[in-house]
Amino acid sequence: MAITGNQIRAARALVGMDQQALADKASIGINTVRNMESAGPDRIRVRTDTLDAVVDALKAAGVVIIDAGTSDGGPGVRLISKGA
Repeated sequence: MAITGNQIRAARALVGMDQQALADKASIGINTVRNMESAGPDRIRVRTDTLDAVVDALKAAGVVIIDAGTSDGGPGVRLISKGA
């Protein structure tokens, strides 16, 4: 899945998480989070296991990343419903 830096930033904002909290939950360094978000609208280029850890941490916090290739209108983020 191609994820942008803006998606990571938006996902954190949805759940009120700062960069350090995401880094801690994903067991990565805060500079890695900063570097990921600095990609802005561009695709993040990190190791697969690092990206998986970040996505898992965000999902655990209640956010799902929407891939650019979906029929939902493009890349984005959304809160996971309580029933999901």
